[in-house]
Amino acid sequence: MARFILVSVKTESATELREAIMALTRQLRRHRSDNGLTLSQQQILGEVSRLGVTSPADLASRMGVRVQSLTDGLNELEARSLIARRPDEADRRRQLIEFTDEGRALLTADRAERDAWLRDAMARTLTDLEAELLMLVAPILRKVADERWREEP
Repeated sequence: MARFILVSVKTESATELREAIMALTRQLRRHRSDNGLTLSQQQILGEVSRLGVTSPADLASRMGVRVQSLTDGLNELEARSLIARRPDEADRRRQLIEFTDEGRALLTADRAERDAWLRDAMARTLTDLEAELLMLVAPILRKVADERWREEP
């Protein structure tokens, strides 16, 4: 059944959905707090939040970049005490990255600011039914977004 639905999605519909998601993403980026982090650093912090304790290699894989691409961002986040690095107890050659309380507080404040903007925008522009429908779509969009991390059959 799911394969039939995917095959039946029209190109124009997929384009319209992609464009809407991109427009919303741009708005959310505009409404992020002015915390001095670059977008790249913010993305690193968000991934560490989702992954928990992780290695630079696992973080890079999850973000679809090379470890070397994360080095400057990780160094800056560590210098600001937003993340901490420590040796992996199981493999002392490997480092682990974890969230600090400061990092958690900064990310929580940033997310709260963007969530408030989104709630206000929805209240201003959507009917109650549209808002309810949009909230039902969130887990479905998450499924599609997480497709990259699923194992192939």
